[in-house]
Amino acid sequence: MSTRGSTLGILLLLILLGAGGRALWTWLDRPIERVAIRGELHHVSADYLRSQLAPLLKGQTWLSADLPALRRRARDISWLAEVRLSREWPYALVFELVEQVPVARWNDGYLLNPEGEPFAFAPVEPPGDLPDLAGPVGSGAEVLAYHDRLAPRFEALGLSITQLRLEPRGAWRFQLDDGVWVMLGRNDREARLARLTAAWQRQLGPQATHIRYIDLRYPNGVAVAWHGETDIEKEDDGTG
Repeated sequence: MSTRGSTLGILLLLILLGAGGRALWTWLDRPIERVAIRGELHHVSADYLRSQLAPLLKGQTWLSADLPALRRRARDISWLAEVRLSREWPYALVFELVEQVPVARWNDGYLLNPEGEPFAFAPVEPPGDLPDLAGPVGSGAEVLAYHDRLAPRFEALGLSITQLRLEPRGAWRFQLDDGVWVMLGRNDREARLARLTAAWQRQLGPQATHIRYIDLRYPNGVAVAWHGETDIEKEDDGTG
């Protein structure tokens, strides 16, 4: 066979393979018939996730679907920390989902994950026993870390921190057992907390139900505002 004939034969073979490949692609690239959801889910249901994924898949076909783009869009769904996506025969897409772990409420409409990253929780109701944290945009990790530092200190006193707030100017305040508010301020926080611990063990603990708030922003001692009284009472720590 001449060189010209060999070249022509190869071209014809490539054309036939190309035509067959296009036909095979067309035959395989059909509408997605099934969406499988896998993963350990504790807070959201598969039905909720299917309802959120359905708009992303509208008009998509099995082979033509852009899986990286779909994965990025699926990551924006509330409660999803990670998404892995693959095709499965026949005509199915498999979503392997990692759910967010909520550790605190954040600024009313959000929750925080263990890294202090906020995520929206609506319309799924979060657990009811989460601490309520708040702070400026971008401060979630800082506020969560400080809560985790404070919590053991007050657990030793039989108390829990139910709310913690970082104000825009850097001052801190927190609430104990859904009752007493504590104004901690910005500076000398460790010394102020030590004074609070001593005052709580010495006198304030048994009277907690009568206390509106405790102000630690004094050089010595603490100031206490009582329910039903307009003035605050200052308790000196004995150092001056």
